[in-house]
Amino acid sequence: MSFIKTTAQGKIVKLKKRVRVVQGGTSASKTFTILPLLISYALSKPNVSISVVSETFPHLRKGAIRDFKNIMVSTGNWNGKNYLSSTATYTFSNGSYVEFFSADHPDRLRGARRDILFVNEANNIKFEAWQQLIIRTRLFAYVDFNPSHEFWAHTELEGEPDTDWLTLTYKDNEATPKEVVKELERAEKKAEKSEYWRNWVDVYVYGKLGSRSGVIFKEHQSWNRISTVPKNARLLGYGLDFGYTNDPTSCIAVYKLDSEYIFDEVFYNTLLTNEDIVNRLKRNNLDKIKGWADSAEPKSIDYLKAAGCRVGGVTKGADSIRFGLALMGESLFYVTDESTNLIKELREYSYKITKEGKTINEPEKSQRDHAIDAARYFVMMDSKRNASELVFV
Repeated sequence: MSFIKTTAQGKIVKLKKRVRVVQGGTSASKTFTILPLLISYALSKPNVSISVVSETFPHLRKGAIRDFKNIMVSTGNWNGKNYLSSTATYTFSNGSYVEFFSADHPDRLRGARRDILFVNEANNIKFEAWQQLIIRTRLFAYVDFNPSHEFWAHTELEGEPDTDWLTLTYKDNEATPKEVVKELERAEKKAEKSEYWRNWVDVYVYGKLGSRSGVIFKEHQSWNRISTVPKNARLLGYGLDFGYTNDPTSCIAVYKLDSEYIFDEVFYNTLLTNEDIVNRLKRNNLDKIKGWADSAEPKSIDYLKAAGCRVGGVTKGADSIRFGLALMGESLFYVTDESTNLIKELREYSYKITKEGKTINEPEKSQRDHAIDAARYFVMMDSKRNASELVFV
Protein backbone atom coordinates (compact mmCIF):
# COMPACT_ATOMS: atom_id res chain seq x y z
CA MET A 1 0.00 0.00 0.00
CA SER A 2 1.35 3.39 -0.97
CA PHE A 3 0.33 6.80 0.28
CA ILE A 4 0.13 10.02 -1.69
CA LYS A 5 -0.57 13.48 -0.41
CA THR A 6 -4.19 14.31 -1.15
CA THR A 7 -6.28 17.46 -1.16
CA ALA A 8 -8.40 15.91 1.62
CA GLN A 9 -5.34 15.60 3.85
CA GLY A 10 -4.40 19.23 3.31
CA LYS A 11 -7.91 20.40 4.18
CA ILE A 12 -8.29 18.24 7.31
CA VAL A 13 -4.88 19.34 8.66
CA LYS A 14 -6.12 22.94 8.64
CA LEU A 15 -8.97 22.18 11.09
CA LYS A 16 -7.95 23.67 14.45
CA LYS A 17 -11.05 24.08 16.62
CA ARG A 18 -12.04 21.77 19.47
CA VAL A 19 -14.66 19.90 17.39
CA ARG A 20 -13.62 19.07 13.81
CA VAL A 21 -16.50 17.79 11.70
CA VAL A 22 -15.74 16.08 8.37
CA GLN A 23 -18.85 15.48 6.29
CA GLY A 24 -18.29 13.76 3.00
CA GLY A 25 -19.18 11.35 0.24
CA THR A 26 -17.85 7.89 -0.43
CA SER A 27 -14.13 7.56 -1.28
CA ALA A 28 -13.51 11.05 0.11
CA SER A 29 -10.81 9.53 2.35
CA LYS A 30 -12.31 10.86 5.60
CA THR A 31 -11.35 8.00 7.92
CA PHE A 32 -8.21 7.08 5.99
CA THR A 33 -6.93 10.64 6.38
CA ILE A 34 -7.91 11.21 10.02
CA LEU A 35 -6.28 8.00 11.27
CA PRO A 36 -2.75 8.88 10.02
CA LEU A 37 -3.08 12.29 11.69
CA LEU A 38 -3.92 10.57 14.98
CA ILE A 39 -1.02 8.14 14.54
CA SER A 40 1.37 11.03 13.84
CA TYR A 41 0.13 12.89 16.92
CA ALA A 42 0.60 9.81 19.11
CA LEU A 43 4.13 9.24 17.79
CA SER A 44 5.18 12.87 18.30
CA LYS A 45 3.85 13.38 21.85
CA PRO A 46 4.28 10.98 24.79
CA ASN A 47 1.45 9.66 26.94
CA VAL A 48 -1.37 10.85 24.67
CA SER A 49 -4.66 8.96 24.98
CA ILE A 50 -6.79 8.63 21.83
CA SER A 51 -10.23 6.99 21.56
CA VAL A 52 -11.74 5.84 18.25
CA VAL A 53 -15.45 5.12 18.63
CA SER A 54 -18.15 3.81 16.30
CA GLU A 55 -21.60 2.26 16.65
CA THR A 56 -20.57 -1.40 17.20
CA PHE A 57 -17.33 -3.31 17.58
CA PRO A 58 -17.91 -5.41 14.44
CA HIS A 59 -18.20 -2.14 12.54
CA LEU A 60 -14.90 -0.98 14.05
CA ARG A 61 -13.15 -4.27 13.37
CA LYS A 62 -14.13 -4.25 9.69
CA GLY A 63 -13.46 -0.53 9.31
CA ALA A 64 -11.32 1.71 11.51
CA ILE A 65 -9.28 -1.05 13.19
CA ARG A 66 -8.44 -2.68 9.87
CA ASP A 67 -7.51 0.70 8.34
CA PHE A 68 -5.40 1.58 11.39
CA LYS A 69 -3.41 -1.65 11.13
CA ASN A 70 -2.95 -1.28 7.36
CA ILE A 71 -1.65 2.27 7.81
CA MET A 72 0.68 1.26 10.63
CA VAL A 73 2.07 -1.71 8.67
CA SER A 74 2.52 0.32 5.48
CA THR A 75 4.40 3.08 7.31
CA GLY A 76 6.64 0.62 9.20
CA ASN A 77 5.18 1.50 12.62
CA TRP A 78 3.28 -1.71 13.43
CA ASN A 79 4.49 -3.97 16.22
CA GLY A 80 2.10 -6.80 16.93
CA LYS A 81 3.32 -7.05 20.53
CA ASN A 82 1.99 -3.54 21.20
CA TYR A 83 -1.60 -4.40 20.26
CA LEU A 84 -3.78 -5.88 22.99
CA SER A 85 -6.71 -7.49 21.20
CA SER A 86 -8.76 -8.05 24.38
CA THR A 87 -9.15 -4.28 24.80
CA ALA A 88 -8.47 -3.32 21.15
CA THR A 89 -5.69 -0.97 22.29
CA TYR A 90 -2.39 -0.18 20.58
CA THR A 91 0.31 1.30 22.85
CA PHE A 92 3.27 3.14 21.33
CA SER A 93 6.79 3.01 22.79
CA ASN A 94 6.42 6.57 24.15
CA GLY A 95 3.38 5.65 26.25
CA SER A 96 0.75 7.11 23.91
CA TYR A 97 -2.08 4.77 22.93
CA VAL A 98 -5.06 4.43 20.60
CA GLU A 99 -8.08 2.51 21.89
CA PHE A 100 -11.09 1.34 19.89
CA PHE A 101 -14.50 0.80 21.46
CA SER A 102 -18.16 0.91 20.50
CA ALA A 103 -20.86 3.35 21.48
CA ASP A 104 -23.22 0.55 22.49
CA HIS A 105 -21.31 0.00 25.76
CA PRO A 106 -22.45 2.64 28.32
CA ASP A 107 -19.65 1.75 30.74
CA ARG A 108 -17.02 2.70 28.14
CA LEU A 109 -18.81 5.96 27.32
CA ARG A 110 -18.78 6.98 30.98
CA GLY A 111 -15.33 5.57 31.66
CA ALA A 112 -11.87 7.07 31.60
CA ARG A 113 -11.11 10.44 30.06
CA ARG A 114 -8.98 10.94 26.98
CA ASP A 115 -6.98 13.62 25.15
CA ILE A 116 -8.36 13.09 21.64
CA LEU A 117 -11.60 11.59 20.35
CA PHE A 118 -12.53 10.31 16.89
CA VAL A 119 -16.20 9.40 16.35
CA ASN A 120 -16.37 7.41 13.12
CA GLU A 121 -19.64 7.41 11.12
CA ALA A 122 -21.25 9.51 13.81
CA ASN A 123 -24.69 9.51 12.19
CA ASN A 124 -25.14 5.97 13.50
CA ILE A 125 -24.64 6.78 17.19
CA LYS A 126 -26.97 8.60 19.56
CA PHE A 127 -26.51 12.19 20.70
CA GLU A 128 -26.39 11.03 24.35
CA ALA A 129 -23.36 8.88 23.50
CA TRP A 130 -21.61 11.85 21.87
CA GLN A 131 -22.30 13.99 24.94
CA GLN A 132 -20.78 11.42 27.28
CA LEU A 133 -17.70 11.16 25.06
CA ILE A 134 -17.02 14.84 24.40
CA ILE A 135 -17.31 15.93 28.04
CA ARG A 136 -14.53 13.45 28.83
CA THR A 137 -12.24 14.67 26.02
CA ARG A 138 -9.50 17.11 27.04
CA LEU A 139 -8.11 18.45 23.73
CA PHE A 140 -10.15 17.97 20.53
CA ALA A 141 -12.43 15.61 18.60
CA TYR A 142 -12.90 14.52 14.99
CA VAL A 143 -16.39 13.57 13.78
CA ASP A 144 -16.94 12.01 10.34
CA PHE A 145 -19.99 10.69 8.46
CA ASN A 146 -21.84 10.33 5.17
CA PRO A 147 -24.68 12.91 5.31
CA SER A 148 -27.52 10.55 4.38
CA HIS A 149 -29.89 12.40 6.71
CA GLU A 150 -29.92 15.20 9.24
CA PHE A 151 -28.85 14.23 12.76
CA TRP A 152 -27.32 15.80 15.88
CA ALA A 153 -24.13 17.00 14.15
CA HIS A 154 -26.27 19.33 12.05
CA THR A 155 -28.60 20.45 14.84
CA GLU A 156 -26.10 20.66 17.72
CA LEU A 157 -22.64 21.29 16.22
CA GLU A 158 -22.93 23.11 12.90
CA GLY A 159 -22.38 26.85 13.30
CA GLU A 160 -21.06 26.59 16.86
CA PRO A 161 -18.01 28.82 17.61
CA ASP A 162 -15.85 25.86 18.70
CA THR A 163 -16.68 23.74 15.62
CA ASP A 164 -14.83 23.50 12.30
CA TRP A 165 -16.98 22.08 9.47
CA LEU A 166 -15.54 20.53 6.31
CA THR A 167 -17.25 18.82 3.36
CA LEU A 168 -15.20 16.48 1.15
CA THR A 169 -15.86 14.50 -2.04
CA TYR A 170 -13.97 11.82 -3.94
CA LYS A 171 -12.41 14.65 -5.98
CA ASP A 172 -10.50 15.64 -2.82
CA ASN A 173 -8.92 12.19 -2.78
CA GLU A 174 -6.46 11.78 -5.63
CA ALA A 175 -5.88 8.18 -4.50
CA THR A 176 -9.42 7.11 -5.44
CA PRO A 177 -9.11 4.06 -7.78
CA LYS A 178 -10.06 4.76 -11.39
CA GLU A 179 -12.68 2.00 -11.28
CA VAL A 180 -14.41 3.69 -8.34
CA VAL A 181 -14.32 7.06 -10.09
CA LYS A 182 -16.04 5.49 -13.11
CA GLU A 183 -18.79 4.05 -10.88
CA LEU A 184 -19.39 7.43 -9.24
CA GLU A 185 -19.48 9.18 -12.60
CA ARG A 186 -21.96 6.55 -13.80
CA ALA A 187 -24.15 7.35 -10.79
CA GLU A 188 -24.02 11.04 -11.72
CA LYS A 189 -25.44 10.15 -15.14
CA LYS A 190 -28.27 8.15 -13.54
CA ALA A 191 -29.06 11.13 -11.31
CA GLU A 192 -30.13 13.10 -14.37
CA LYS A 193 -33.24 10.89 -14.71
CA SER A 194 -33.87 9.45 -11.24
CA GLU A 195 -34.91 11.11 -7.98
CA TYR A 196 -33.43 8.21 -6.02
CA TRP A 197 -30.06 8.54 -7.74
CA ARG A 198 -30.18 12.33 -7.43
CA ASN A 199 -30.39 11.99 -3.67
CA TRP A 200 -27.79 9.20 -3.65
CA VAL A 201 -25.34 11.33 -5.64
CA ASP A 202 -25.92 14.35 -3.41
CA VAL A 203 -24.98 12.26 -0.37
CA TYR A 204 -22.35 9.80 -1.57
CA VAL A 205 -20.73 11.75 -4.42
CA TYR A 206 -21.04 15.41 -3.45
CA GLY A 207 -21.16 14.94 0.32
CA LYS A 208 -24.33 17.01 0.65
CA LEU A 209 -27.07 16.51 3.21
CA GLY A 210 -29.63 14.06 1.84
CA SER A 211 -33.24 13.38 2.68
CA ARG A 212 -33.06 9.57 2.59
CA SER A 213 -36.61 9.50 1.25
CA GLY A 214 -38.62 6.32 0.85
CA VAL A 215 -36.55 3.98 3.04
CA ILE A 216 -38.33 0.62 3.01
CA PHE A 217 -37.13 -0.81 6.34
CA LYS A 218 -36.89 1.95 8.93
CA GLU A 219 -34.67 1.26 11.89
CA HIS A 220 -36.53 0.92 15.23
CA GLN A 221 -39.79 0.57 13.31
CA SER A 222 -39.18 -2.37 10.98
CA TRP A 223 -36.02 -3.75 12.58
CA ASN A 224 -33.62 -3.44 15.48
CA ARG A 225 -30.01 -4.39 16.08
CA ILE A 226 -29.16 -7.19 18.49
CA SER A 227 -25.65 -7.91 19.79
CA THR A 228 -25.70 -11.62 18.96
CA VAL A 229 -28.09 -14.48 18.28
CA PRO A 230 -29.77 -15.53 21.56
CA LYS A 231 -28.89 -19.06 22.70
CA ASN A 232 -32.55 -20.10 22.73
CA ALA A 233 -33.18 -18.94 19.15
CA ARG A 234 -33.83 -21.72 16.64
CA LEU A 235 -31.76 -21.90 13.43
CA LEU A 236 -34.15 -22.28 10.51
CA GLY A 237 -31.69 -22.17 7.63
CA TYR A 238 -30.06 -19.64 5.35
CA GLY A 239 -30.58 -17.53 2.24
CA LEU A 240 -27.93 -17.24 -0.47
CA ASP A 241 -27.56 -14.59 -3.18
CA PHE A 242 -24.89 -15.27 -5.80
CA GLY A 243 -22.40 -12.71 -7.07
CA TYR A 244 -18.82 -12.69 -8.28
CA THR A 245 -16.81 -9.83 -9.77
CA ASN A 246 -18.68 -6.63 -8.93
CA ASP A 247 -21.46 -7.96 -6.72
CA PRO A 248 -20.79 -9.94 -3.55
CA THR A 249 -22.08 -13.41 -2.79
CA SER A 250 -24.15 -12.99 0.35
CA CYS A 251 -25.22 -15.62 2.87
CA ILE A 252 -27.62 -14.79 5.70
CA ALA A 253 -28.43 -17.31 8.44
CA VAL A 254 -32.04 -17.07 9.60
CA TYR A 255 -33.16 -17.79 13.16
CA LYS A 256 -36.48 -17.50 14.93
CA LEU A 257 -37.25 -16.65 18.53
CA ASP A 258 -40.95 -16.88 19.33
CA SER A 259 -42.49 -15.35 16.18
CA GLU A 260 -39.64 -12.99 15.23
CA TYR A 261 -36.92 -13.50 12.65
CA ILE A 262 -33.25 -12.89 13.50
CA PHE A 263 -30.82 -12.41 10.61
CA ASP A 264 -27.10 -13.09 10.99
CA GLU A 265 -24.63 -12.32 8.18
CA VAL A 266 -22.41 -15.34 7.51
CA PHE A 267 -20.39 -14.03 4.57
CA TYR A 268 -20.54 -11.18 2.05
CA ASN A 269 -17.66 -11.26 -0.43
CA THR A 270 -16.81 -10.86 -4.09
CA LEU A 271 -14.76 -13.35 -6.14
CA LEU A 272 -16.13 -16.43 -4.34
CA THR A 273 -16.15 -19.56 -6.52
CA ASN A 274 -18.76 -22.26 -6.00
CA GLU A 275 -16.08 -24.29 -4.22
CA ASP A 276 -15.43 -21.32 -1.90
CA ILE A 277 -19.15 -21.10 -1.13
CA VAL A 278 -19.33 -24.80 -0.28
CA ASN A 279 -16.31 -24.52 2.01
CA ARG A 280 -17.81 -21.52 3.82
CA LEU A 281 -21.16 -23.23 4.27
CA LYS A 282 -19.43 -26.30 5.72
CA ARG A 283 -17.17 -24.17 7.91
CA ASN A 284 -20.26 -22.54 9.42
CA ASN A 285 -22.12 -25.88 9.75
CA LEU A 286 -24.79 -24.81 7.28
CA ASP A 287 -24.28 -27.50 4.61
CA LYS A 288 -26.81 -29.86 6.23
CA ILE A 289 -29.29 -27.09 7.07
CA LYS A 290 -32.09 -26.06 4.71
CA GLY A 291 -31.03 -23.21 2.43
CA TRP A 292 -32.66 -21.22 -0.35
CA ALA A 293 -30.61 -19.67 -3.14
CA ASP A 294 -31.23 -17.48 -6.17
CA SER A 295 -32.88 -19.75 -8.78
CA ALA A 296 -31.34 -17.65 -11.57
CA GLU A 297 -28.11 -19.62 -10.93
CA PRO A 298 -29.16 -23.29 -11.46
CA LYS A 299 -25.61 -24.46 -12.26
CA SER A 300 -24.32 -23.04 -8.99
CA ILE A 301 -27.18 -24.64 -7.06
CA ASP A 302 -26.49 -28.01 -8.71
CA TYR A 303 -22.80 -27.69 -7.79
CA LEU A 304 -23.69 -27.00 -4.14
CA LYS A 305 -26.07 -29.97 -4.09
CA ALA A 306 -23.45 -32.29 -5.59
CA ALA A 307 -21.04 -31.16 -2.86
CA GLY A 308 -23.53 -32.22 -0.18
CA CYS A 309 -25.25 -28.93 0.60
CA ARG A 310 -28.99 -29.08 1.33
CA VAL A 311 -30.04 -26.16 -0.86
CA GLY A 312 -32.87 -25.37 -3.27
CA GLY A 313 -33.74 -22.62 -5.70
CA VAL A 314 -36.20 -20.00 -4.51
CA THR A 315 -39.56 -19.86 -6.29
CA LYS A 316 -39.99 -16.49 -7.97
CA GLY A 317 -43.04 -14.85 -9.44
CA ALA A 318 -43.83 -11.66 -11.32
CA ASP A 319 -44.15 -9.76 -8.04
CA SER A 320 -41.83 -11.83 -5.87
CA ILE A 321 -39.64 -8.93 -4.73
CA ARG A 322 -42.51 -6.89 -3.31
CA PHE A 323 -44.07 -10.06 -1.92
CA GLY A 324 -40.86 -11.00 -0.10
CA LEU A 325 -40.29 -7.51 1.25
CA ALA A 326 -43.87 -7.38 2.51
CA LEU A 327 -43.33 -10.69 4.34
CA MET A 328 -40.14 -9.38 5.95
CA GLY A 329 -41.97 -6.23 7.05
CA GLU A 330 -44.98 -7.99 8.58
CA SER A 331 -43.43 -7.84 12.04
CA LEU A 332 -40.33 -6.46 13.73
CA PHE A 333 -37.17 -8.43 12.93
CA TYR A 334 -33.66 -8.33 14.37
CA VAL A 335 -30.20 -8.08 12.81
CA THR A 336 -26.98 -8.99 14.64
CA ASP A 337 -24.24 -6.42 15.10
CA GLU A 338 -21.90 -8.65 13.05
CA SER A 339 -24.17 -8.17 10.01
CA THR A 340 -22.57 -4.89 9.00
CA ASN A 341 -23.35 -5.17 5.28
CA LEU A 342 -26.97 -6.14 5.87
CA ILE A 343 -27.36 -3.18 8.26
CA LYS A 344 -25.89 -0.81 5.67
CA GLU A 345 -28.25 -2.12 2.98
CA LEU A 346 -31.31 -1.85 5.24
CA ARG A 347 -30.50 1.77 6.07
CA GLU A 348 -30.30 2.72 2.38
CA TYR A 349 -32.79 0.40 0.65
CA SER A 350 -35.48 2.68 -0.78
CA TYR A 351 -38.63 2.79 -2.86
CA LYS A 352 -38.68 4.42 -6.28
CA ILE A 353 -39.51 8.11 -6.31
CA THR A 354 -41.04 9.79 -9.36
CA LYS A 355 -39.84 13.08 -10.83
CA GLU A 356 -42.76 14.68 -9.01
CA GLY A 357 -41.48 13.32 -5.69
CA LYS A 358 -44.13 10.62 -5.32
CA THR A 359 -43.08 7.34 -3.72
CA ILE A 360 -43.91 4.19 -5.69
CA ASN A 361 -44.38 0.83 -3.95
CA GLU A 362 -41.45 -0.71 -5.80
CA PRO A 363 -37.75 -0.83 -4.80
CA GLU A 364 -35.36 1.38 -6.74
CA LYS A 365 -33.28 -0.70 -9.14
CA SER A 366 -29.48 -0.83 -9.06
CA GLN A 367 -29.12 -0.29 -5.32
CA ARG A 368 -27.23 -2.60 -3.00
CA ASP A 369 -29.59 -5.40 -1.98
CA HIS A 370 -27.51 -8.59 -1.94
CA ALA A 371 -27.83 -9.32 1.78
CA ILE A 372 -31.49 -8.24 1.75
CA ASP A 373 -32.14 -10.59 -1.18
CA ALA A 374 -30.54 -13.50 0.68
CA ALA A 375 -32.75 -12.85 3.72
CA ARG A 376 -35.80 -12.34 1.51
CA TYR A 377 -35.30 -15.67 -0.30
CA PHE A 378 -35.47 -17.63 2.92
CA VAL A 379 -38.43 -15.71 4.34
CA MET A 380 -40.39 -16.20 1.11
CA MET A 381 -39.87 -19.95 1.10
CA ASP A 382 -40.30 -20.30 4.84
CA SER A 383 -43.74 -18.74 4.48
CA LYS A 384 -44.90 -21.36 1.96
CA ARG A 385 -46.84 -24.19 3.52
CA ASN A 386 -45.31 -26.72 1.17
CA ALA A 387 -41.72 -25.59 1.71
CA SER A 388 -40.99 -28.50 4.04
CA GLU A 389 -42.27 -30.92 1.39
CA LEU A 390 -39.80 -29.79 -1.27
CA VAL A 391 -37.12 -32.29 -2.15
CA PHE A 392 -33.53 -31.54 -1.14
CA VAL A 393 -30.63 -33.69 -2.25
